[in-house]
Amino acid sequence: MTTPFHQRGASTVGILIAVLFFGSLLTLVIKLGPAYLDDYTVQEALQGLDGEEGLSNMTPADVRRLVTKRLSVNNVDGFNAKDIEIEKDGDLVTISLDYEVRTHLVSNVDAVINFSHFYELRGQ
Repeated sequence: MTTPFHQRGASTVGILIAVLFFGSLLTLVIKLGPAYLDDYTVQEALQGLDGEEGLSNMTPADVRRLVTKRLSVNNVDGFNAKDIEIEKDGDLVTISLDYEVRTHLVSNVDAVINFSHFYELRGQ
């Protein structure tokens, strides 16, 4: 008795392609993940300013210095405080932040990630 269909496993080429695909995916996660974690820390630092004691009395330079201190405590690297734009209107402080992170991937290939945030904060 012969069966018309034979069971077949994955070929060597198929396994090699799967390993390369998942290896590439893992490399992307390892290279790009820290940039997204740093951005999450930046968001938390800026959102933490809402309700800050004396925020409405601070100058833009003081607010920038406060944000820089919070980011250095959280070990955020590659962030330039000059990217923070701060405007004051009475007790309302508007912070806008546009920056990009460049990460080396392989050989001459880099990844560029753009982040943009906008916050309206009120101090106490």
